[in-house]
Amino acid sequence: MMGLDGRRLHVESGRIHPAQGHLGVKVISMAFLLDNEDTPVVWRGPIKLGAIQQFIGDVEWGDLDYLIIDFPPGTSDEPLTVAQSLPDIDGMVIVTTPQDVALLDSRKSITFSESLKVPVLGVVENMSGYTINGKAAPNSEVQIAGPAGKTLKATTNEDGDFSITIDIFKEGGGKSTAEEFGVPFLGALPFDPGFVRGGDDGVHRIVSEPEGPSAIAFSAVVEALQAQIVDAEQPSLEII
Repeated sequence: MMGLDGRRLHVESGRIHPAQGHLGVKVISMAFLLDNEDTPVVWRGPIKLGAIQQFIGDVEWGDLDYLIIDFPPGTSDEPLTVAQSLPDIDGMVIVTTPQDVALLDSRKSITFSESLKVPVLGVVENMSGYTINGKAAPNSEVQIAGPAGKTLKATTNEDGDFSITIDIFKEGGGKSTAEEFGVPFLGALPFDPGFVRGGDDGVHRIVSEPEGPSAIAFSAVVEALQAQIVDAEQPSLEII
């Protein structure tokens, strides 16, 4: 995903040095510990939690703008361990897709975060909608059969261009959940095959197509998140 396939961790003077991806982003991953990418990480709780604490405390991160920790879906031991290891953490970001099944886990994650007294910085809706761009007769109406038999309509411009967004996984689930729980809605990321390709080849859309609609949407989410984070005058995060 970050273009770091085959990388291994470098240890010097008892400190772990992270790999660096695009734009100088430093990365630590369990995958760097495996000889074969198909090998599962079958660790019992205490060993896994010890590894998380080591990734936080024994890594030579240097000066960081942000330390971002990605968790699997749900309310497992991992976020609890991080919350206990980093008591001054700025908060959690809940990433969800808009359908009800995904929102069940997201709602639990919000409640879980609140029970730990960790602020919820906001909700991001991923795979929000797939946009079709096409051409037809100028200044004419275009109709497309959408999900559940819904007819989607658009009007072409003078050049015959049109754009229609299909809500594959429903519409607005992330925003409505954020409003229900009284937390910020940070924005929506489109369903974009380019994100899939970027994950496979390690080049994010924000790098390969910085002026494209997906990169613009991603940047808007980042700006909304930055607005929620404590400003630079607050005490810096102490990694323990």
